Amino acid sequence: MRRSRGRKLIGQMLVEKGHITDEQLEEALAAQEQSTQRIGEILMDLDFVEEEELYQTLAEQTNVGYVNLKETKPDPSVAGLIGQDVAKRHMAVPIDRGEEGTIRVAMAEPADVMALDDLKMRLQVAVEPLLAPADAIESAIEKVYSDAATGGGGAAAGGGGGGGGDFGMGEMAQLAESVRESGIIGADDEGGEDERIDTDRIADVADEAPIIRIAKIVIQRAVQERASDIHVEPGRDGVRVRYRIDGVLHEILTLPKYVHAPLISRLKIMSNMNIAERRVPQDGRIHIRHAGEDYDLRVSTIPTTIGEKCVMRILDKRGIMMGLINLGFTPEMMAVMEDLIRQPNGMILSTGPTGSGKTTTQYSILNRINDIETNIITIEDPVEYQIDGISQVHVNRKAGLTFAIALKYFLRQDPDIILVGEIRDLETSEIAIQAALTGHLVLSTLHTNDAPSTVTRMIDMGVEPFLIASSVIASISQRLARKLCDNCKEPYEPGRDQLLGLGFDPDAPEHEDVVFYTGKGCGNCRNTGYKGRIGIFEMMLLNQEIRELVVKRASADQVKEAALANGMVTLGQDALDKAMAGVTDIDEIMRVVSTVR
Repeated sequence: MRRSRGRKLIGQMLVEKGHITDEQLEEALAAQEQSTQRIGEILMDLDFVEEEELYQTLAEQTNVGYVNLKETKPDPSVAGLIGQDVAKRHMAVPIDRGEEGTIRVAMAEPADVMALDDLKMRLQVAVEPLLAPADAIESAIEKVYSDAATGGGGAAAGGGGGGGGDFGMGEMAQLAESVRESGIIGADDEGGEDERIDTDRIADVADEAPIIRIAKIVIQRAVQERASDIHVEPGRDGVRVRYRIDGVLHEILTLPKYVHAPLISRLKIMSNMNIAERRVPQDGRIHIRHAGEDYDLRVSTIPTTIGEKCVMRILDKRGIMMGLINLGFTPEMMAVMEDLIRQPNGMILSTGPTGSGKTTTQYSILNRINDIETNIITIEDPVEYQIDGISQVHVNRKAGLTFAIALKYFLRQDPDIILVGEIRDLETSEIAIQAALTGHLVLSTLHTNDAPSTVTRMIDMGVEPFLIASSVIASISQRLARKLCDNCKEPYEPGRDQLLGLGFDPDAPEHEDVVFYTGKGCGNCRNTGYKGRIGIFEMMLLNQEIRELVVKRASADQVKEAALANGMVTLGQDALDKAMAGVTDIDEIMRVVSTVR
C-alpha cells in the first residue's frame, strides 16, 4: 500500500469523500510525527475512520478492487490450489473464479510483483488482485486451511520454498526448453529450427509461466546467496548470469541464447520499463518480499552490440540497520565516531571508491541519531533506502532539482542534520559548507583514495581553504574487505614479501606469536574461503594543526603526516590489524588497500 508519485494522498481522499474532517486529518498528521505508523492506521486508532472506508479508499488510490472477507468467504476448492505456506508468505488467499477464467485473490500488498508472478505461475491463469486488510487475510487463511482436506496445495507450496536446491540446473534446463517450445524460435525454409527470434512473440512469452519462473529463480537465488548485484549479460552463444557476492562477481549459470529476449522483457515488465524500447538505457525498480523480508531492486538496462544487458542492485535494508558498531570500527574509532555524530554542526565526509560501503556508513549514522527531536533531510541520487522518520529527496535533473538547488531549499526546512548524497561540484560543496557553518551537521561523500586527500580534493574543486578548515570536522576513508569463513579458516604463513610490503616485519620479536589465517573453502562459503564483508577505516580529525595546514594549502602528504602524528590509523594498518585478528587474510587486504599505502 505504498504511495507512488502522482497519486492523491490518502488523507486528502478521505476528506474529499467525507469520511474524515480536515481537523481530524491534522490531528492524525500531528500524531504521525511521533510515530512510525502509516496515516491510515493512525486514523483507525483514533476512531476517525472505519476499516472498510479506509481500505475502499486505499483500493481506489491504488487502482485495484476491494474485498470484505467477512462478507465474501474464500471458496475452499479455489484456495486449495495453493498451499498454506504460500498463502502466508505472500499474505494472499484465492477467493473465487472471476470472469474470463481469472482467479480473484485477496492480498495485503496487491502491488507486490513477485507475489503476483508466483501466484500466476502456480494457478496457471490470470490473477485479479484485490485489496484486503492483513489481519482479515490472516484469519481467512487460518480458517480455510484448517481442514486438512482443503490443504491440497502442498505440492504447489513445495515448488516455491526458495531453498538452495530450488535452483537446480535440471529445472532451469526444463524451463528453458519450455521457452523454446513457446514458438519464439523461428523456422527455416526446410522446416528446421534456426536461431532467429520471433520478436512479435517476445512480449507474450515474457508473460508465460516458464520465463516468469526463470526470472523469479534468478532473483530469489541472488537474495539467498547474499548477492549485492545480479548481472544478466548476452553472449554470442548464450546468456550469462553472474552474482556479485562479497564484492566479487561469480558466474552462476548460462542459459540458451533464445531465453535472453523474453527474460530481459520479463525483468523490464517487473520494473515498469518500456519493453518495446531496446535502443536506449533504462532504469526501474522492483519490490519483492522473500522469506518475510522486503527488498528493493534497482534495475538498469543498456543496449550492447549483441543485445541488452541488465544489472540489478539488491538493496537490503538490513545492511544499514546492522548498526555502526558492527561495521568494523575499532573501539577507539567507535568512541570518536560517537562524539562526532553528536556535534551540533560541522561536516563529516565519507570517502572511497564506488562500492566501498560509504552509503551504508552514512545511513548507519542517520539511524543512530534519528529520533523525535531531530529533523533530518537527505538529498540523494537515487534514494536507495527508505528510512522512517527522515525526509528523503531524490535528485531530478530534468526538472531542475540538483544537489545544489535542493540544498538551498533544505535550509528553509529547519533541519538539524542534512545528508548530501555526493559532493560533485563547487556549488554543492559551498552550499554544504555554509550549512555546516550555520548550525547544521552535514554528512556527505567524496571520491578520494584516503582521508588526508579529502581537503586537497576540495581545494582542487575551487573551495576556499579557510571554508574547509572552518567546516570539515572529520574525513573517514573506507574500503570493504571479505571476511574469512568461520567454518573453514585455518592458520597459514603469508609470503614474506607481502608482509614486508604492508609494513609488517615477521622477524620482529613482538610479532613472534602472531598467527595469520586463510579460508580453505567449504560448502558454507561456496568454496571461496570468504563469507561476509567488514569495513576497513581511516579516520582523520581536523585539529588545529591540520586546519592551519589546510589554510596554507599544504599538500596531502603534509596533511597525512600531521594526521599520523595526531594518532590517525591508516587504511593499511587497520586492514593489517584485522588480518592479525583472523578476521580476513593478507591476500584480501592486498587486493583492497595495497593501492593506497
